[in-house]
Amino acid sequence: MNDHITNSTSIDRLGEQITALLADPATTHGLARTLRAAAKEIELSRYHRAIQKAFPSGRIDAAPKNVQVGGGAHRIDGFFNIDAVPPADLLWDVREGLPLQDNTVEVLFSEHFLEHIDYPISAKQYAREAHRVLAPGGQLITGVPDAAFILSQYPTGPEQAEEMVNRWYAKRNCRQDINTYLDLINYVFRDQDDDPTYTPHLWAYDLDKLRQLFAEAGFKAVEPWSFDPALANPKREWASIYVVATR
Repeated sequence: MNDHITNSTSIDRLGEQITALLADPATTHGLARTLRAAAKEIELSRYHRAIQKAFPSGRIDAAPKNVQVGGGAHRIDGFFNIDAVPPADLLWDVREGLPLQDNTVEVLFSEHFLEHIDYPISAKQYAREAHRVLAPGGQLITGVPDAAFILSQYPTGPEQAEEMVNRWYAKRNCRQDINTYLDLINYVFRDQDDDPTYTPHLWAYDLDKLRQLFAEAGFKAVEPWSFDPALANPKREWASIYVVATR
């Protein structure tokens, strides 16, 4: 317990030092980028450590049948929401594993989440954990930006990218920096490295990659999923790929 308190205090002090450095006009651009990433990880760690005290085994007592991971503000009726930041029913960093009992979940859903965690370590662990917590016959439904669609449009001029820009980036301050279609591809694959409001994309997926990832984790079937707006966010349908992996 004392080690845990000492570790938490050290992390909190580090967070304070990072905040001070970010406020210092002498801090260079490159260092500021690194510090912003570290500050975000410290914030996630605080949420995770706070709830982990109640569940030191890494498993919650409840056994929800329907679970959404990384949904942000998108809530689904009848689904238990796990996310690293509020709002959520449970604040938990799923890179550290899923806090659910073995063989208990019937539907595990996520969209535009997987591309935000590192590959291969976190992404492959998430796939293995999903297989562990799902009951036999349970379904893992996953939606991500469709890399195959994005790349199929290249090469082309910026005018062909307007629909994508308007759908995904109209409210973002990066619009003036998308000058060619390749710029747009970079944003889709990397997404706002310098903007603290958004979490960068760390890996790209298409149907083949999703099939390989989940098959490697033990799923017996991975097929395209017919988009259902009662479950998924209608704003996510365009230029996304969804699959359902069956345990």
